[in-house]
Amino acid sequence: MRYHIVFHTKDSQKAINQEHARELYAYIMGYKKNKRGFLYRINGMEDHIHILCDLHPALVLADFMRDVKSNSSTWIKSVGTFHEFKGWADGYAAFTYSWKDKDMIVNYIKNQQEHHKKETFE
Repeated sequence: MRYHIVFHTKDSQKAINQEHARELYAYIMGYKKNKRGFLYRINGMEDHIHILCDLHPALVLADFMRDVKSNSSTWIKSVGTFHEFKGWADGYAAFTYSWKDKDMIVNYIKNQQEHHKKETFE
């Protein structure tokens, strides 16, 4: 199943330092790779992250998200470059899309910085 997943920082704090965000995305990509399936795109802003990925049929979305948030939170706190980070907010949003919509969603995620010049996360 293909999911567009969105999750944000605790209290929507602008805590994802954009200078180091790619390191966080690489960490999450590595975690996802170990869980099988494919991560098509990851990107975000200071207060939230978007992921488009396939999940292996044996992997439950709720378990995947619990582990992504828990493991990335531990990693963020260990590297010391995200000083404002207090944790992830409870919950997430997950949307499913057909294969034909993949490129549209990839482009939307890729262009988050441009999108949020016009629209806030809220």
